[in-house]
Amino acid sequence: MAQSNRQLSTGLKELDELVRGLMPGDNIVWQVDDIADYTAFVEPFWRHAVAAGRPFIYFRFARHNALIPDAEGVEKRELDPQMGFEPFLDAIHGTIEEAGRGAFYVFDRLSDLAADWFSDQMLGNFFRLTCPYLYDMETIAYFALLRNFHSSYATFPIRTTTQLFIDVYHHADQVYVRPLKVQQRHSPTMHMLHAWHDNQFETVTDSCTAAEVLTSTPRSALESAIDRLDVWNRAFLQAEESLKEDEQAPDRERADEIFHRLLRMVVSRDERVLELAERYFDIADVLDIGKRTIGTGLIGGKSVGMLLARAILKRADSRWIGLLEAHDSFYIASDVFYTYLVRNGVWWLRQNQKQPETFLKGAVPARRRILTGTFPEDIEQRFSEMLDYFGQAPIIVRSSSLLEDNFGNSFAGKYESVFCANQGSRHQRLEDFVSAVKTVYASSMSEEALSYRARHGLLDRDEQMALLVQRVSGALHEHLFYPQVAGVGFSFNPYVWNEAIDPRAGLLRIVFGLGTRAVDRSDDDYTRIVALNAPDRRPDPGEEDGVRRAQYKVDVLDLDGNQLITSDFATVEAHSPDLPLNLYASADARMARRAREQGRNTKPQRILTFDRLLKRTRFVEDMRGMLRALEDAYACPVDVEWTTNFQDDENYRVNLVQCRPLQAKMAAPVAEPPKNIDDEHRIIETTGPVIGPSRIDTVERFIYIVPAVYGQLPVRERYAVARLIGRLTHLDGGNEQTSTMLLGPGRWGTTTPSLGVPVSFAEINTISVLCEIVAMRDDLVPDVSMGTHFFSEMVEMDILYLAVMPNQQDHWLNKTLFEACPNKLASLLPDAAGQEELVKVFDAADLPGQPTVRLHADTVHQHVLCYIAPEEADKSS
Repeated sequence: MAQSNRQLSTGLKELDELVRGLMPGDNIVWQVDDIADYTAFVEPFWRHAVAAGRPFIYFRFARHNALIPDAEGVEKRELDPQMGFEPFLDAIHGTIEEAGRGAFYVFDRLSDLAADWFSDQMLGNFFRLTCPYLYDMETIAYFALLRNFHSSYATFPIRTTTQLFIDVYHHADQVYVRPLKVQQRHSPTMHMLHAWHDNQFETVTDSCTAAEVLTSTPRSALESAIDRLDVWNRAFLQAEESLKEDEQAPDRERADEIFHRLLRMVVSRDERVLELAERYFDIADVLDIGKRTIGTGLIGGKSVGMLLARAILKRADSRWIGLLEAHDSFYIASDVFYTYLVRNGVWWLRQNQKQPETFLKGAVPARRRILTGTFPEDIEQRFSEMLDYFGQAPIIVRSSSLLEDNFGNSFAGKYESVFCANQGSRHQRLEDFVSAVKTVYASSMSEEALSYRARHGLLDRDEQMALLVQRVSGALHEHLFYPQVAGVGFSFNPYVWNEAIDPRAGLLRIVFGLGTRAVDRSDDDYTRIVALNAPDRRPDPGEEDGVRRAQYKVDVLDLDGNQLITSDFATVEAHSPDLPLNLYASADARMARRAREQGRNTKPQRILTFDRLLKRTRFVEDMRGMLRALEDAYACPVDVEWTTNFQDDENYRVNLVQCRPLQAKMAAPVAEPPKNIDDEHRIIETTGPVIGPSRIDTVERFIYIVPAVYGQLPVRERYAVARLIGRLTHLDGGNEQTSTMLLGPGRWGTTTPSLGVPVSFAEINTISVLCEIVAMRDDLVPDVSMGTHFFSEMVEMDILYLAVMPNQQDHWLNKTLFEACPNKLASLLPDAAGQEELVKVFDAADLPGQPTVRLHADTVHQHVLCYIAPEEADKSS
């Protein structure tokens, strides 16, 4: 609806004439030295708008006194900028949308937003997102900005985006205005200085007065803001000055105030994390973070977890000061991500992701824009300077979002990490690094990540993506770069496969080479699982199984090829004669015995057992102490990633690269199951492996992939089966309340369909029990993949994992029951009717007599029994 230009007024007729009238969509920014000078222009504006019957909204969020009193016709919306940039912006934009076209607005002083967000850049982003929206809604809006307070990160986007930008000066009891920008309007004297008195705006024509007024401010109005310190840098400068003053004349109150401000600027705004940071960091620690930070904003959960863990260990035991490998990581702060989204037109696509009904809408084009976008020149320059620091040392770019690795949400494996071998020309290395950054940014909008946020109710949370750039731990061996040992560790062991194991002692998952093999569950290789109070007790007892379940493949960085590769251990061993491999590898006794029997005098192949590492060094003792110290500090179990490199057979360094709270429930004893359940009513029984808290529960639905049929499928059709499973487990849009057991051959979540069903975790995150049937290959035994991203999510979602080996004693799978029950697949998904021989779906209520199906899981004793309850069995017989 077109507005009457007579109603579009500043409330000062003469000012309207000076700027040649207001136009629908005008945003007016007043640059002032004092809030009173802004108030002088706000008052006639709001009074005129209310008298004209215009909808009028006042956004109140700053620390200064209210600009407008409570008055009829003025709607006041009070907001807290510390709720976070995105929720604050959403609240503003929601109000604008609700008010509709033609409303009038007054905003508190914008400079307070930069102070609350600790970032001129985010203030600029706020204006670039809000001003065009107001313009499209044909509103009139007032804003204020403090002069000489901001860097170009704020002033440049504001001046280039707004329609009117007016300087206000107060000199010798006289107020002056100077319009610096008036879009689509012009006059010969419009941009000159004007004195406001007696409701007139008289042009200042003499040079003496103009020069006197314009030089009366602390800095010249003509001076560029490019080199001016922004809010972020001023805060760090104050902190450095405070640290120097504290050494001479301590002012604890001022130092504490600055310290807490820096923590909220850089570390976190989560109260539990801040409590830890206050205990284990000091102002010097935070200043060190600032010196290695690119951009402004928070450094994110992964970076904070790594830094806190290192600080906790050094405080717990001075031995860790020498035992920890030094780190020289860099942090790309969270504001860089938001600025990148705004700059490359991704912001509005991202808004779909806040609603459960539309969270995947626009995700594909958003990722495409991120991958093809550009960074500001100053940010790319900082990237280049960081790469100059690292030289050609390999680095890894890791996600470190605000919600990641925090209490309650791990985001395990949801966001990308990208290795950069960092070889080639300076230009090539920068190009590869920027590509890695974009890849991690794009992963924030992957289906896996968005589904995780939806599942945990986090779609409306402020989720900015910061980045952690780490030097890859390890050394160069000919052309291969890798650490000697890497892995993950839990301070609480959720997989107790023997009564001698103390779950509170913790667990390690160990690999040789890069730790990617410890966190990914992708092929038919194995890792070493270690209970830290009983390292000799393997989940796979016996020499034969120990050999069969060893690690035979190693992830390394190939610097000649400038890429991450997987190689056979024997090949890597041949390139690494300088390593103390006897700590990790042992002669294959089986092959040696066979060679002797055949009269061959050949050197036996070595396999990775890690026996000497676990038995003849302090490694187990140190790792157990590390996990205990971290759990005590966090007051909950923790999950860590680490590397270890030995200088000789005894001396080594540990690089702790990640630490986060572990979302695990403690094991609890359960009553014994009923005795003498007959085979007809016994559905599943297993003696391990079993992972998850013990429980006695009911099972309402079974989804069963028939191993014999699945094993005959071509590989391409196995992916279709995985998608079908995802549909079955999300029939009501992902809010499935039915207690479901999912059973299938091989490994769930594999990326190799020949080894199992290649589902993503998002496709099965609604189930209660996941069962792997050992039926794909005789040599493919269950891999207890504790520490992988897939299993971390299962632990976090309280999903019970179990494996059934039908051909082994004490294991039972009632194939007759599964294959004879009425299959409801076609009724649930009519288009899947042709898959009924492959996928069986039935409910307990479908069984004769509609019995209750009980699940008795005792993880302490590694025993699971699923059965038709005896009383129900009698009823159904």
